[in-house]
Amino acid sequence: GVMEKLGLGPEVLLRENPRLIYARLTGFGQTGKYAKSAGHDINYLALSGVLSKLGRKSENPYAPVNLLGDFAGGGVMCAMGIVIALFERARSGRGQVIDASMVKGVAYLSSFLWKSQNLGFWSQPRGENLLDSGAPFYETYRTSDGKFMAVGALEPQFYKQLIKGLGLNLDELPAQMSFSDWPEMKKKFASIFAQKTQAEWCSMFDSTDACVTPVLSFDDVASHQHNKERSSFIKNDQGEISPRPAPVLSRTPAVPSCKRDPFIGEHTEEILLEYGFTKQEIAKLYSDKAIEFKKPKANL
Repeated sequence: GVMEKLGLGPEVLLRENPRLIYARLTGFGQTGKYAKSAGHDINYLALSGVLSKLGRKSENPYAPVNLLGDFAGGGVMCAMGIVIALFERARSGRGQVIDASMVKGVAYLSSFLWKSQNLGFWSQPRGENLLDSGAPFYETYRTSDGKFMAVGALEPQFYKQLIKGLGLNLDELPAQMSFSDWPEMKKKFASIFAQKTQAEWCSMFDSTDACVTPVLSFDDVASHQHNKERSSFIKNDQGEISPRPAPVLSRTPAVPSCKRDPFIGEHTEEILLEYGFTKQEIAKLYSDKAIEFKKPKANL
């Protein structure tokens, strides 16, 4: 309701410009019992049903920072809605309002969980299934230097490579899909991974299809050979590293800026002058605390 209080709600603006695409990104949505309630990522995950699926056996559900709600179910789904509305407008010539609710966005992202329930993927309690840390061959393991390896050897041919790399004999082990043996197999795998460093395990598995990769920290990710060959990370003029924009388009790829991020208020005056405000008007806005200035200090 904030935009309505300012007299800039969608009904008003769409009368002015019927082609306008008006995106409303919220947690709980524009209507419903919680529409005007405060919330954060963890609350939206909880209401979507997804949070109930996240977590290890016998532990509380956990929220994976704020990637699922804010950015995936929120920002990305809202951006997709804008693109869809732009595509439709090319045919109809009309704009529309996008109700991008993080609860509904996350719920829709979880469609696979709903559609695969009858396939047996989620027949066990949380943390005991194939993809939620229940399986010994879909898990992370600590190495001798305190780092971790990620294992995703789901298919039999990949599992065979994993067992070979761990120095075990497949014929002497329980069947891969023997659920009752999974807890003991996890202990066995964990004890073996703990005997070598992450680098040693990488040298052993990098040339195989065992689906075993290092869990890279932010300090290490940009220097990893694969990421360097793909130019997956960029460095700005301050030496700060960040991911390169994705996905990559073949004909019109994004050209990332290597300038540092601007300070809040750094370009306020410059932009307002471009839009026709006078210096006196800008000074008045500043004295009224309607705008903020922040100039970077010179590096002397």
